[in-house]
Amino acid sequence: MAIDWDAVVLGPTIEVFGEDQDKRPVYTASDAPPAEIDGVFDEAYREVDLIDTGVGANTVMPVLGVRLVQFSRPPRQGELIYIPKVDKTYVIKDVRPDGHGWAKLMLGVKKTP
Repeated sequence: MAIDWDAVVLGPTIEVFGEDQDKRPVYTASDAPPAEIDGVFDEAYREVDLIDTGVGANTVMPVLGVRLVQFSRPPRQGELIYIPKVDKTYVIKDVRPDGHGWAKLMLGVKKTP
């Protein structure tokens, strides 16, 4: 029996941990107008990378977990995400899909000219 990941896992994850409905993130695609989306934001996501010697190196960066079903096409590197909770606009540095309909959008602070 196949599992409907979006209905059983991803939807409930957004309901419990997602951003407030009145302060939803705003995604600005390179080829479409800005749109509100659902997501789970973590301003200080910590990732551990093991280098060749087996020593871990930590990287801390903001990340937004999203359900891919809400996009007409997957988000792309260089596109923008505004997070109302922290009043910051971020640029997508990397998109990491998990193979089950979820992706981590690795973010960097957008530089202002």
